[in-house]
This record gives sequence, structure tokens and C-alpha cells, in this order.
Amino acid sequence: MSIMSEAWAIIPAFASNDSWEINQALRTTGAWLFGGTLLLLGSALVLWLYKLVPFLDKHLERSIMVYSYLLIAAIIFVEVFRRFALNQQVPWSTTVPPLLFMIMAWYGCAYNVRLRTHLSFAEFRVMMPRIGQMACLVLDSMLWYGFCVIVFTATMRVTALSATNFQIVGGTDNIMLWWFLITIPVAFVLMGARVLENLMDDIANYKSGEPLIKQAIIGEEPA
Repeated sequence: MSIMSEAWAIIPAFASNDSWEINQALRTTGAWLFGGTLLLLGSALVLWLYKLVPFLDKHLERSIMVYSYLLIAAIIFVEVFRRFALNQQVPWSTTVPPLLFMIMAWYGCAYNVRLRTHLSFAEFRVMMPRIGQMACLVLDSMLWYGFCVIVFTATMRVTALSATNFQIVGGTDNIMLWWFLITIPVAFVLMGARVLENLMDDIANYKSGEPLIKQAIIGEEPA
């Protein structure tokens, strides 16, 4: 079976809503083509929503990060008090916070792609000619998008496998693990949108003559 056929076969597998069929379809080589295409379409849709609703552009990832952090802190605070003061503790108090931290970390990563606060060698790049700066920014976008495709596709596989095996969160009776895992590919759709957003800004700045390399500041509002 060709890669195209394998990728196309994933669509009816998702339409069947059967976790086993989805898991089997995603184990093929065509899953990479399907994942790359789905990521591009999803990222374009998110980017369109950002333009349509600027509030989401500024606050979506940050809100997820903040509320995840507050929920982690609340669970830890309450359960530490109950453990030492009341000699009681719910079983899931040690398993849910790491999953919430996972969510906080990946959505934070997506937001910081937009802020460009990851390692970018800005001090070196400002000394390069303008065409060299643009080449580096395009390379950044290609590498980030490739990273997104890899993690998006791989985590879809992990999520489908978890659903197939009916894995539950440790310490709970009926909370499925894949409910948390599915947030990872969603985070990488948002990250893909940020990659496209940055690339569009870079192209516009290159054409208009605006500076291409700017010093990134953690917590600064995106331009």
C-alpha cells in the first residue's frame, strides 16, 4: 500500500470513532503525511481564528497555562494539608498534577514560540546581512514546523494507543488517560499556528524594510 493510500485510510478510521481502528491506521507510514497535512490545516484554521478574535491571540495559551498552574497548586496545597493535618489523601493527588504540568508546559511552549524567547542567537544574527537574517528566520520556521509534525503525529499515535488499551489515570476509577494526552497534539496545532504567524510577520518585515531581529523579552506582549 502506498503512503497516499495509507494516509487516506486514516480518514475513515477516524470517522468510525473506533479507537482500535484509529490506532491501527496511525501505525502506518502514511500517518506522517496525514499528520503533516492535518497539522497544516489545523494551524491555518487557528491562525484565522486568531485574526478573527484577537483576544484568543493574546490570551488563549496564557490562560491555559495560568489555570493549569493554579489547579496544580490548589491540589498540592489541599492534599499536603489533608495528609499531615487529617492523615488523609486522595489517590489521584500524585498523578493528576504531573498531567496538568504537561499541559502547562506544552501550551507555554506554543506561546513562547510566538514571543521568540527560545534559544535564537539574536546577538549573533543582528551582525548578519539582512538576507542572512531572513534565511535564519525561515530556517527557524522550517525546524519548528518539522518539530511540530513529529510530535503531533507521534502523540496522536500515543493517544490512540492509550484509548485502545482503556488506560485510566492512576488513582481514579473512570478518568481516561487519553483525555489528557489528546491535549498535546492540540497544543502543537497551536504551536504550528504560531510558527506560521511568525513567518508571515518576518516576510512582511523583510518586504517593508522593518528590523528582522529583535531582542526577545520573556513576558513581553507580542507585536
